[in-house]
Amino acid sequence: MTTLPIDWVDAFTDAPFGGNGCAVLHGGAALDDETCKAVVRETSLVECTFTGPSEVADVRVRYFLAGGEIPFAGHPTIATVAAVLRRGLISGDTVTLETGAGLIPIEIDRSVTPPRIVMTQNAPSFGPIPDKALVADAVSLAPADILGQPQLVSTGLPCCVTVLKDRAALERAVLDPEALSRLHAAMGRGDAEFAEPFLVTLEGATAAGDTYARLLLPPPNPPEDPFTGSATGAMAAYLWSKGLIEGPSFTAEQGHGMGRPGQAQVEVLGPPEAITGVRVAGQAHVLISGDIHL
Repeated sequence: MTTLPIDWVDAFTDAPFGGNGCAVLHGGAALDDETCKAVVRETSLVECTFTGPSEVADVRVRYFLAGGEIPFAGHPTIATVAAVLRRGLISGDTVTLETGAGLIPIEIDRSVTPPRIVMTQNAPSFGPIPDKALVADAVSLAPADILGQPQLVSTGLPCCVTVLKDRAALERAVLDPEALSRLHAAMGRGDAEFAEPFLVTLEGATAAGDTYARLLLPPPNPPEDPFTGSATGAMAAYLWSKGLIEGPSFTAEQGHGMGRPGQAQVEVLGPPEAITGVRVAGQAHVLISGDIHL
């Protein structure tokens, strides 16, 4: 039997039961893939992380969905740093993570409680521009509900950034798995790859927000992600590059319709035509700490 320390952390919130939960298994990076996937299924969370030593960074982090490993994810990054901070495993105000998407620098702002964790995501990669009708079908909306042209964007993990005309359209969206498969095929991606439409409106869920988003997920994942840090970074790069936001810094909101409100402070680095990275910051609440026996 293998026993590992585990923390359950709510990320992009300063209170319990908000934002997005992630289980962090300290020392779990050496586990086999099937065990990691089983842990995710057991928790019923979207993602879990598994940490270990690194020769090139302070901490190595592996990210898993129920269906398999992915190179990077935003809310699990915030959760992982909060967990290692809580356990006193890192000190100082900076830390570097080794991930499948490369090295991710982290800054820790201790002026607030709990600390605000700031990750700098990679420069965006702008990918395929799918047919608007295919994107609309995937989320059971009409093409007229979509502003501009959706595009696959990644700052570490790809999503199809899709700006909707209003909050009513955002709340109406329902995932159609068969239509999503057709969208994936049109973008040259397999069904297992994380490239779902990231739906966003240019108004907050509350007066504090500037954007409000949803990410609907196919099985075996939970049906919706409460807060998606990686997609928030990709979305920010898209909005700045397309001139859809007035400045490079704004507050992103997600999860309010699920009763799990989350918030991130976002800053796009560089001019719209030459973005060098995206800073996504959020707090996290360590909800449960203990051991897992495998």
